[in-house]
Amino acid sequence: MTADPTAAPGTTAAVGEPDEAARRLYLAVVGRGGRIPFAEVPESDQPALRRLVAIGLLIPNPVDACHTAVSPRSVSDRLGAELRSEATRLLVRAENLPGTLDTLTRAYDAMPRRPERSGGAVYIEGHVHIRQRISQLVSDCRTEVLTAQPGHRPADALQIAVRQDVQLLQRGCSLRTVYQPIAFSEPAARAYADEVSRHGSLIRTLDEPFQRLIVFDRTVAVISANDDHSTAAFISDPAAIAFLVGGFERDWARADTTDWAAPLTHGPTRAAPDRVGRLLAKGLTQRAVASRLGLSERTVAAHISRLRDRHGAQTLYQLGWLMRGERDG
Repeated sequence: MTADPTAAPGTTAAVGEPDEAARRLYLAVVGRGGRIPFAEVPESDQPALRRLVAIGLLIPNPVDACHTAVSPRSVSDRLGAELRSEATRLLVRAENLPGTLDTLTRAYDAMPRRPERSGGAVYIEGHVHIRQRISQLVSDCRTEVLTAQPGHRPADALQIAVRQDVQLLQRGCSLRTVYQPIAFSEPAARAYADEVSRHGSLIRTLDEPFQRLIVFDRTVAVISANDDHSTAAFISDPAAIAFLVGGFERDWARADTTDWAAPLTHGPTRAAPDRVGRLLAKGLTQRAVASRLGLSERTVAAHISRLRDRHGAQTLYQLGWLMRGERDG
């Protein structure tokens, strides 16, 4: 394709379009009747002149030592055909790229992994390095990701996560995440949840304290190694992973499916009695409910009192029965 050899790839000049200086010079030549002598082009206009010649909008005529203007319509037809041809070539390259890299992909998949250190955990410091390692694990994942995300997630982290997670889901992997309800008070979090849910991600909320956790294919688990999350432990010990997955599954079973896309209409005060009521409906005693939720029996008793008033129940058994009917309905 005809182009200015000095133009940077990807610039407008590189794809055959004149820049502002070249446009001004072309209009000046046209204003003079479509011809300009070689000797009358100022030194400052020489780069623009070379660009117009490279594009084909000016043609040098050595016979009369002038540059002659060419119709932009004919130049446009020629460049358009060249661009369409280039686009077709790039599409073919894109289609062939996976096959071209197939040997490298198989070599990467067969690469011996780093030996376990520190009892099956590798510690990585720095948020950038942690995100890079997690991105690699996301790209390597084949079946399932489990995540527990307490508190808020920064908007910039969600922008990175949504691209990775959608690609993960499109490959056929499953993704389950437990959030705290407060997370969806931010529009960015609701937008993230909406996008990944449309691709099959499952999301629940649990209004209890829990630790940050990511588990890939039940072979690698990632947990924070300090309070500011600047160091992460990447765990590969099977027993430790089984323990962490068991904790996640318990939290998942207690968590709520919720309309996270809607603004929050109530806070933890309303959610806590509801969780108590659901456990009562399952047949748990007051002490068992307190133990399950990590609350004192006095706090659970106060929640039960509010539930009795709400449902008009006289006894704990009656309350559990009424709550069971509400849950089944």
